[in-house]
Amino acid sequence: MANRDARTIREFALAVNMTADELEDWLGTPESWSVGSKGGDPARESIGHASGRRIVGILRRDDRPLGAEDHAHMRKVVGFVKRHRAQQPANPVSSRWRYSLMNWGHDPLKQIEIP
Repeated sequence: MANRDARTIREFALAVNMTADELEDWLGTPESWSVGSKGGDPARESIGHASGRRIVGILRRDDRPLGAEDHAHMRKVVGFVKRHRAQQPANPVSSRWRYSLMNWGHDPLKQIEIP
């Protein structure tokens, strides 16, 4: 189990390329609220938006150890990012595809900084 958890943490760190502050700011935008599955109710929070709030909590956990539910959500985030990255549209800049990924903590246009 420890190996699986360590792998989950590594994959999550690669998939989530937005900081807690960046993600929290994004979640407050109309674009963030405009995408995702809402169960037919446009006023309802989407699954991705709720996931983004949960990701912010994981990123801001300080020294609190990750629990089984945290690891399960982190695996869900990694799976979502992998699946949706494979569906990149021709113009990703202002697409619903990008906005949806950003709700899950991944900005596909963000440059990777190598130390």
